[in-house]
Amino acid sequence: MTFSTPRRILIVVENLPVPLDRRVWLEATTLQAAGYQVSVICPMGRGWDKPYEVIEGVHIYRHSEPPEAHSGAVAYAREYLHALRAWFRLARLVWRARGFDVIQGCNPPDLIFILAWWYRLWGVRYMFDHHDVCPELFEAKFDKKGLLYRVMLWWERLTFATASVSMATNESFKAIAVRRGKMAPEDVFVVRSAPKIDNFIPGPGDKSYRKGAKTVMGYVGVIGQQEGMDLLVDAADHLINTLGHKDVHFVIVGFGPHLEIVQEDVKSHGLDSYFTFTGPLYGADMLAVLNAIDIGVSPDPKNAMNDISTMNKVMEYMTLEKPCVQFDLTEGRVSAQDAALYATANDPIDFGDQIAALIADPKARARMGKEGRTRVLGALSWAHSAPVLLAAYDRIFEKRGQG
Repeated sequence: MTFSTPRRILIVVENLPVPLDRRVWLEATTLQAAGYQVSVICPMGRGWDKPYEVIEGVHIYRHSEPPEAHSGAVAYAREYLHALRAWFRLARLVWRARGFDVIQGCNPPDLIFILAWWYRLWGVRYMFDHHDVCPELFEAKFDKKGLLYRVMLWWERLTFATASVSMATNESFKAIAVRRGKMAPEDVFVVRSAPKIDNFIPGPGDKSYRKGAKTVMGYVGVIGQQEGMDLLVDAADHLINTLGHKDVHFVIVGFGPHLEIVQEDVKSHGLDSYFTFTGPLYGADMLAVLNAIDIGVSPDPKNAMNDISTMNKVMEYMTLEKPCVQFDLTEGRVSAQDAALYATANDPIDFGDQIAALIADPKARARMGKEGRTRVLGALSWAHSAPVLLAAYDRIFEKRGQG
């Protein structure tokens, strides 16, 4: 596609490097293929350490990785100030080299609007890509509200007030944009995070990850404080030591600040031989694991954030025809429907029982796996999200042309 005047986009993301951030990379490459000029500012990390490179036509500018805040206002201030300085420095480089008409800010944090304010002076519009509900994320991470929670509500409100158009990952997020963000419904587009089905193809996988077990459970994602890995370990303990399922194995793919804590938890339960931690894997290496498993697990606990969030790992399990066990979350049910079993919220015993139910019923596993992939192909793949992404950009350039 060609436009009468170039459409130039700057995407800013703070918490993951690109192209590792799969949602941002799908957005960037989709826009590039549609004729947009796309630049990205992101952190370095996980092997993506070049300060500048061009991949598939997308110009990527990276800054040093900020220190991750685990607690306290001072730690958050240090992380966010580091990111803010980097955004302004690299945006100036992009502005001089390539220019941009729209800044797309991908949260967390809800601070990229500050950069957008500055470039408003030159007619740049702001597109908010709503990845996480930051106030609820803070509440889930620290199990409290308080002053910082109220600050994040304020930042969220300013973010929506700055955005001409916003993209929500699901209908729950859209409701927040309209209710808390005061955005007009016609300016909020639901662009679901979804796998690109060309890459997620069911297959035999690498059988070595099974460790000879009859049934293998798999997890892929962040290993952090709010992902429920402690609940998964307790569920595995119940499955193995109480229910007597000894011919099983768990393969954990991912990285995060609590990896060593989770590994120690596994060891303290005497489950070392039942768990394999692969570390971060990408592309074909990740698919080799996920295709080798029998059941995907998503132990994210029910809280204000997770209940309304769409879990990428659940979508990936479904695309690869893997049945899933997860806690009973609102958006989790919207995504998986009959492709998952749902444990009582935050109850690891019931989570283990649901895994046991799937172990006992291979026919149900096969049926649920096929239902999951059919659902993705029919309504939830990136092929369905891409047109909505492009419609959101048509809308913001329409508004930009109106002045």
